[in-house]
Amino acid sequence: MRTISHFIGGQSVAGSSGRFGDVFDPNTGEVQARVQLGTIDELDRAVANAVAAQKGWAATNPQRRARVMFDFKRLLEVHMDELAHLLSSEHGKVIADSKGDIQRGLEVIEFACGIPHLLKGEYTQGAGPGIDVWSARQALGVVAGVTPFNFPAMIPMWMFGPAIACGNAFILKPSERDPSVPVRLAELMIEAGLPEGVLNVVHGDKDLVEAILTHPLIKAVSFVGSSDIAQSVYALGAANGKRVQAMGGAKNHGIVLPDADLDQTVADLMGAAYGSAGERCMALPVVVPVGEDTAERLRAKLLPAIEKLRVGVSTDAEAHYGPVVSAAHKQRVESYIQMGVNEGAELVVDGRGFSLQGHENGFFLAPTLFDHVTPNMASYREEIFGPVLQIVRAASFEEAIALPSRHQYGNGVCIFTRDGDAAREFADQVEVGMVGINVPIPVPVAYHSFGGWKRSGFGDLNQYGLDGVRFYTRTKTVTQRWPRTGPVADQSFVIPTMR
Repeated sequence: MRTISHFIGGQSVAGSSGRFGDVFDPNTGEVQARVQLGTIDELDRAVANAVAAQKGWAATNPQRRARVMFDFKRLLEVHMDELAHLLSSEHGKVIADSKGDIQRGLEVIEFACGIPHLLKGEYTQGAGPGIDVWSARQALGVVAGVTPFNFPAMIPMWMFGPAIACGNAFILKPSERDPSVPVRLAELMIEAGLPEGVLNVVHGDKDLVEAILTHPLIKAVSFVGSSDIAQSVYALGAANGKRVQAMGGAKNHGIVLPDADLDQTVADLMGAAYGSAGERCMALPVVVPVGEDTAERLRAKLLPAIEKLRVGVSTDAEAHYGPVVSAAHKQRVESYIQMGVNEGAELVVDGRGFSLQGHENGFFLAPTLFDHVTPNMASYREEIFGPVLQIVRAASFEEAIALPSRHQYGNGVCIFTRDGDAAREFADQVEVGMVGINVPIPVPVAYHSFGGWKRSGFGDLNQYGLDGVRFYTRTKTVTQRWPRTGPVADQSFVIPTMR
């Protein structure tokens, strides 16, 4: 059986723990590989390699660092098909969706190619008598990222792309459910010219995450996962003096006003709610029609659209989505469906019990639709993370805005409407970090930044974009005066001013 090892100092490194995690093929339900679970010894080795490599990498001028990013981008494009098939084989998403996963990470690498400009500081000549002041952004040193299973290419690149371009060395702890693509990305970075030791991959479970959060030589940690874990990661990392950004869960809403183009809305909802089997933090699992007439018209159009959805294996070019990532996750989603039934929601379409001929042991779920879901239901308050769409009916525009604003999560939200005034008011008032107007999955482009509010994000700075550069650097400000010939100024015990 294939064993997935750590990647330290530019080479594959066997672990010492004797512990392994199973890596499944979600399409068949079979174990296809095992991943080594690291210990503090592997982490120490990775950090030592990173420390040794980082100073020279930071001293490399930004233009040369950008050239490595350019070449890495080229290699991603050359190896797109290989990476997509590898990703789909461990995650389960269809090939086209895997390519989208890689492409959105690649776009952040494109942004990082502009690092010479992004790192430029500020300069003031003559801030005082003979005094100049300037600021510079400097790398933190060794930083780390802990990434989730649902985007094994995109999110690692969201993190290590800006971090490495800024001159840091990076320790990546990917999900043990689909670890092969992160290792392959690290190999391609070396091929692109990155010095060995600047990017290391160490596999592990929660024990390794805790070791990362408490390691004295790791200066910052970026995390994406569930909200409960994100909150604990933020607390532990901050308590150990680290800069931390920790992105959590989501329950994104789509508000449908009576004037919305329902045909386009339903087409958008199919991809946003059921794409990637709902395993996206920016999925849209809650739709909020405003008014009973809108709700009835929307429901009537949703049903035939759901019937047309094709669930298939990852390599099925006609499939809209594939299996969920594991048997345990399938059971979790099914338990939430039963929870909704027990709470009194109307189960309009039940996706449980689906079986794909020839792949009966695969982790497949057909689409599920609930109606008459209410805000007091736990199945509404919590993140399901599966192919489940819930209809929550709102009597008014104000009630519709209040639903996502009052929810514990504040990641993404969308409004479907032709009314520009309503859209503007919604975008201004809703208490959510990322807003779409007739855009159901409003993930910002690479030169903006990704981040949710409330329990969807812990920390002051968002992922990638300028916030990514700020997160992985610290500002140093220099105030300079050169002595001039003439009398020496009298000694002063008053704080210096620029008068």
